[in-house]
Amino acid sequence: MSPHDRLAADTGMGAVTLRVADPDRMTAFYTDGVLLSVLSRSGSRTVLGRGTVPVVVLEHAPELRHAGAHEAGLFHTAVLFDTRADLAAALWSVATRWPESFTGSADHLVSNAFYFQDPEGNGVELYWDRDRTEWSWTHGSVDMATVFLDPNAFLREHLTQDAVDHAAGRPGRVGHVHLSVGDVGTAREFYVDRLGFDATAGWGEALFVSAGGYHHHMAMNTWNSRGAGRRQLALGLGLVRIEVPGVDDLGALTERMHDHGVQTADDGRTVAFEDPWANRIEVTAPGRG
Repeated sequence: MSPHDRLAADTGMGAVTLRVADPDRMTAFYTDGVLLSVLSRSGSRTVLGRGTVPVVVLEHAPELRHAGAHEAGLFHTAVLFDTRADLAAALWSVATRWPESFTGSADHLVSNAFYFQDPEGNGVELYWDRDRTEWSWTHGSVDMATVFLDPNAFLREHLTQDAVDHAAGRPGRVGHVHLSVGDVGTAREFYVDRLGFDATAGWGEALFVSAGGYHHHMAMNTWNSRGAGRRQLALGLGLVRIEVPGVDDLGALTERMHDHGVQTADDGRTVAFEDPWANRIEVTAPGRG
């Protein structure tokens, strides 16, 4: 494939929008637990983030119901922390205030990760990356694994009072977004062949994709959703945002999607489209709008 067919190396992920039934409870989880801050509120919309960077957008949708357990949608939103101390502060906070939300932890070789479910069942990963010089690649695939990671030992080694006290101003962002889909082959065709990510790993029923040699900006699995069709409007995932570095990159992506017959909408600020399971994707670039 030519460079024109791939996403730019500096592509990253933006804030994930969640449609929620109880915005107060959800805001409490992400602020008191995950240590995000309220960046703005407007009507039914609350933007939460780290520093000045939006991470999660909550949209109150009381008219909607929860999706079924085996439908396509969000598997988890992964919040990336710059240091292990910052990750430890968030881990300690959410595990202390919302202990029932903890679902597991792992050393993935490229990262340390801790997993939770928010009060409405949306998956959340909190993680820290090892330096890229420590990652290993084999025949174009990044080496990842699931090795036991003791959360208590991690806290003993890395938790600092300074990271807890100053969490609101510390960096953090969406590192990747993991989706539940109906089948991996269709996911590869859409996210790699059409959208322009590179495939970085495959674990049976899961596909990992990225731009610029990252371990993964997005992942798709069928662990709970094999055979799922298009989503109906429901609580949960409302929107995945991808951020490309320039207007020309956004133009190339839009042209590529048109060439593949993907219907897009452009409001002057973002280009939006749906994946095969009706997960809405919005792509934006600095300087648009």
